[in-house]
Amino acid sequence: MAEQKLPAALFDVDGTLVDTNYLHTVTWWQAFAQGGHHVPMADIHRAIGMGPDQMLDRLLPADRDKDADSGLSASHDALYATYWTRLRPLPGAVELLRACKARGLAVVLASSAGEAESGVLRAALDAEDAIDAATFSGEVERTKPAPDLVQIALEKAAVPAGQAVFVGDTVWDVQASRKAGVPCIGLLSGGIGRQELVDAGAVQVYAGPGELLAGLPGSLLGRPAGSQGQGL
Repeated sequence: MAEQKLPAALFDVDGTLVDTNYLHTVTWWQAFAQGGHHVPMADIHRAIGMGPDQMLDRLLPADRDKDADSGLSASHDALYATYWTRLRPLPGAVELLRACKARGLAVVLASSAGEAESGVLRAALDAEDAIDAATFSGEVERTKPAPDLVQIALEKAAVPAGQAVFVGDTVWDVQASRKAGVPCIGLLSGGIGRQELVDAGAVQVYAGPGELLAGLPGSLLGRPAGSQGQGL
């Protein structure tokens, strides 16, 4: 009898498939400065991948006027939107999605972006033929590092946690997938270090989607169901 193959590949989008993390860092930095908060870019970059609510709690003082948080998020969204027409996939990202689809995997995007931004990211990828479903932040009460988005992605893929692999680029992706019981492949394309991803629990780490594509047969995405947690 032929081995059963892994049925679902779940992908973060920002920094994993589309080259956006540093744009988010700069535009959040600008939004914070407009709101009177001076936050180092290095700290902002480390928080990219969290939902805005959790990011603000992480980066700003607890005694701030939280009524102003929505204005900070709106400022970031407006600043970031000026880049929408210039967003580009990371090298190998589109080919990776299509290679997963060709292997018979359900491909689901699990992004913390809002609905409008998620649509822009999908347009930048231009790979609708390879995408079965997608999540966005409005579908859950808690964003990454909570597991909710990963769990919704599993529901859309119609598979249990043990029959999926998550691909992401931040420690928040790794934490969210682990909480959902899904093994995670980490990518360095978002600017987070290899050891940070490993320490967070990534089972494998690749330089970016292009390297994962080249090594797809030997990756977690190329292994039979039930063997995803074996080794780095």
